[in-house]
Amino acid sequence: MKVKNNVIINMYLRMKRIREFETKAMNLFAEGSIPGFVHLYLGEEAVATGVCANLDDKDYITSTHRGHGHIIAKGGSLNEMMAELFGKEAGYCKGKGGSMHIADATKGILGANGIVGAGHNIAVGAGLSAQYQKSGQVCVCFFGDASTNQGTFHEALNLASIWKLPIVFVCENNLYGISMSQTRHQAIKDIADRGVAYNVPGVAVDGNDVFAVYEAADEAIKRARDGQGPTLIECKTYRHRGHFEGDAGAYKPKEEQEFWMQKDPLPRIEKYMIDNKVVTPEELEKLKAQVMGEIDEAIKFANESPYPELASAVQDIYSDIVEEGRVR
Repeated sequence: MKVKNNVIINMYLRMKRIREFETKAMNLFAEGSIPGFVHLYLGEEAVATGVCANLDDKDYITSTHRGHGHIIAKGGSLNEMMAELFGKEAGYCKGKGGSMHIADATKGILGANGIVGAGHNIAVGAGLSAQYQKSGQVCVCFFGDASTNQGTFHEALNLASIWKLPIVFVCENNLYGISMSQTRHQAIKDIADRGVAYNVPGVAVDGNDVFAVYEAADEAIKRARDGQGPTLIECKTYRHRGHFEGDAGAYKPKEEQEFWMQKDPLPRIEKYMIDNKVVTPEELEKLKAQVMGEIDEAIKFANESPYPELASAVQDIYSDIVEEGRVR
């Protein structure tokens, strides 16, 4: 599949934004600037990028607790994301949601979600809405390997298959459910095989090859738009860090970590771009500098934004109406 140079450059920029945003988030969390939990997407950048490069703003995605990459790949605001991580009023959730609850309806981002497997059935709702309205929209549901053991996964695939809903189920198989290796929680090698039970096409791809992901997603999204129903794509990848920041990842064998670090998606696409003359080395450095400038601006924006007012603690919970300190 021939991918146009402008598409390749845009995918690289998205991957680089994710890498640098997550690297900054890692460092800021370590120094205490970010409260709460942070689950980083480092190492998995090619998955969200390759998929979302085929989507429009009107298309939907559902995300996970490891959602920063999905949101950036779908075009979310770096400034509002960083402000949310800082707990600032200018953040996507006005500083109240934090890392695991970022959403942007204007970009079709239906929300990151701290509950494992919760996105599956939200995707079914979005897909049913798109089908009912004949809007031509597609919903991509991102989830991890361990969530395919949840009942929601099987319920969602069953309904999506029966109703031929415009959904693409994307399993980000990073080989671990928290600290549990896939080899210990599943008796199958390819999660894509689980589509067979629901008459859903399943395909497993190298999740660290953005072009392989892009091509698989392109075909699946076209099928969905054409009314042919859902597809299950398994992207085999690896998270560079522990399950969350603070998890040392001691359960991951050193040899395994080293093997997957050699498959890092960022150096792979950079090498491709230089070898195939998509950009010159000098142009590549300019792209890197552009992204670093965007990240620096996001941190500046977050630092300079105010914290939410105390009275806002009871807003956006049960009601937006606050009167004399009481919610009605």
